[in-house]
Amino acid sequence: MDTVTTDLTRTFISVTEIWVPTDGVLTLASGDYGDLANFASISGRESFAKGEGLPGKAWAEARPVVLKKFEGSYFKRTEAAKEAGLTCAIAVPIFDGADLKAVLVVLCSDDDDRVGAIEVWGGEDDILTLSDGYYGAAKHFEWVSQHTQFPRGQGLPGGVWASQTPILMRDLGAGYSFIRSESAGKAGLTTGLGLPVPVPGDTPYVLSLLSARGTPIARRFEMWDARAAKVGKKGDAVLIDGICEREGRLWDEDNPRRVSAWQGTIGKVLGTGLPVVESGKPGLAAGYNSMVAIPIHLGGEIAHVIAWYV
Repeated sequence: MDTVTTDLTRTFISVTEIWVPTDGVLTLASGDYGDLANFASISGRESFAKGEGLPGKAWAEARPVVLKKFEGSYFKRTEAAKEAGLTCAIAVPIFDGADLKAVLVVLCSDDDDRVGAIEVWGGEDDILTLSDGYYGAAKHFEWVSQHTQFPRGQGLPGGVWASQTPILMRDLGAGYSFIRSESAGKAGLTTGLGLPVPVPGDTPYVLSLLSARGTPIARRFEMWDARAAKVGKKGDAVLIDGICEREGRLWDEDNPRRVSAWQGTIGKVLGTGLPVVESGKPGLAAGYNSMVAIPIHLGGEIAHVIAWYV
């Protein structure tokens, strides 16, 4: 019988937000704030013009942005973040060609036990280098990452860049295809998810989410292929890979492998072309507390949808 871990193990990400353009500014569409009610309330009243605050900066610069220090920065919610214990944020713009669909923002808290990695890799001359990242307590792995480069096709970031598809890697500490496996193993990192971040301009970006068992980024990852040429019907998506704490298969009669536009949360992403965060809803898949689903737009269509559950 399938089981789900229901303990309250701390996750690496504390807050997840989706900001969407509305009448020339970014407004909050959905978010998961856990028990940070005051920060949620303040965020719900906020908006960002292009270039303003962290979401606005990711919009204006058309690239993922990592902000590791709020005090004295352009971050607008500094006092509320400090009160909530939030210390770092990453903003990832989601574009369909030149059209901004949304900005994903994740915020993290820093302490001696929180281990994981959220990395932004940028490409130039067939080499990916680390633009920036947040690693929590994994300081040695951070140093190794700062001194690592990936040719196109090599390692997790290079593989994502070459294929222009998301890639899910297991057993990072033992995986031959994960270039930093030794330092990943020492840091306790177990699962890696790499995503292409299509943006206007010539610079390619790859987002890497590296999860540890003690403070996981998520307890379930799903990778959906929505390319019409691959799944046979425009507007459909097929679950092609995933990792979760459940035993057995990722799909069954209650959780089908194929979805159509507007069918469930993944279908909502297919129908709108927008990312979504769902939190605290009864009946959320497999009994998880929250879910994030993100579309990857390539060539004028949704190519993939990536989802993770906490």
